[in-house]
Amino acid sequence: MWKPLPTLMAVFLCGLTTWSQAEDLIQIYDMAVVSDPTLREAEQNLFATRELKPQARALLLPNLSLDGDVDYRHVDSSGTSSLGTSFDRSESYGTQGLQAVVNQSVFNRANWVQLQQSDNVIAQAEAQYRDAQIELMVQTTESYFNVLRAADAVTVQEALLRANERQLEQSKQRFEVGLVAITDVNESQAAFDRSRADLINAKNALDNAWEALRTIVGPIRVPLARLGDRLPLSPPEPNDIDAWATTAIRSNYGIIAASESVSAAKKTIEIERSGYYPTVDLQAGYDIARSDADFGTDTDTGFVGLSVNIPIFQGGSVASRTREAGFRFRAAQDQLDQVRRQVDQQVKDAFRGILSSIEDVKARQAAIVSARSALESTQAGLEVGTRTQVDVLNAQRNLFQAEFDYLDARYSYIINGVKLHQATSTLTRDVLARGNAWLNPADVVPPPVY
Repeated sequence: MWKPLPTLMAVFLCGLTTWSQAEDLIQIYDMAVVSDPTLREAEQNLFATRELKPQARALLLPNLSLDGDVDYRHVDSSGTSSLGTSFDRSESYGTQGLQAVVNQSVFNRANWVQLQQSDNVIAQAEAQYRDAQIELMVQTTESYFNVLRAADAVTVQEALLRANERQLEQSKQRFEVGLVAITDVNESQAAFDRSRADLINAKNALDNAWEALRTIVGPIRVPLARLGDRLPLSPPEPNDIDAWATTAIRSNYGIIAASESVSAAKKTIEIERSGYYPTVDLQAGYDIARSDADFGTDTDTGFVGLSVNIPIFQGGSVASRTREAGFRFRAAQDQLDQVRRQVDQQVKDAFRGILSSIEDVKARQAAIVSARSALESTQAGLEVGTRTQVDVLNAQRNLFQAEFDYLDARYSYIINGVKLHQATSTLTRDVLARGNAWLNPADVVPPPVY
């Protein structure tokens, strides 16, 4: 006698080891935040980018340097002096010198623009890091529910295998008493063998789903809480696709990062064009020189002055770099436009996906009822000889497929909601917590044993 899938799932789970504690979506996400290497890489890149600001500021601040030297010299000299006397002298002595110099940039247009540009580059990195945080939430959620989806497929295939096994046993019993032909036994055997192969593939897909989750979270061996029976189906609030699209264009971190990239590229043009401008530097210092020679001179020299560099011709390199920066600026603008279009498509696809998932879940529920009625009618027809064994097997498979499609539609509803919040960059831990409340920690998917 056929049993509904929830009953079969309960029978299947009763044979498993009882787990004292299941991990839900929030707990898995918290583990991912700590261990995900992609997020840690984004964080370190952000820290590195923040150092551009003090580096750019340093070009505008005084630069103090000390330069010292100690030399040993041996001199052999001979000749005639101005008085006509000859001399021959050999002397060894040392010299010492120390110079302290302060350099201060008075005017360098490129340095000032570079300081302004660092704000745009850092803002871009900040947006990219926030986007990476949201991407981790999405990947963790998808990987989590992919495990549940794959586990449901295993459960369905195991239930189908048991049902096909019962059909095979009944076919053999009927054949032995002469109620059916050998073809019915062969067809039941083929369905049973096919369901065994499908179960093997489903278990392999489940193992792959676990490995995908471990890529994010790390090596875990804990059960995952399944989705509960009660899943409130509600459209997005506000239920206006244009409102969500407007919010996404304004607040999406990917768009913000691309916009800051455009601003930084525009300032690069000004930095390269600054090669046409003069630079003015102030230099001040003190120079001490000492000599141990018999006729040496000790000097103390202080100096201060301005140096002006006026570029006249540099082989066309400034013009070429300025043109290059202009091309890269226009490329950044095109990239921004591309990101905007992608985000607009993403938010609208997710919005429509939520609405279609709601209708899909309701339709799948009705399909289960229809498939159950069709199976019962087909089984009754087989008893009176109006239906064949193949008809029963097909109706049985259709029912289990309808059960799985219903569960799969519920996961799609949750994933579309997460992606809608991702497109608008409003996805937070609190949003995940609302979906996490729909999980049932008493019903778990155990980790693979190997």
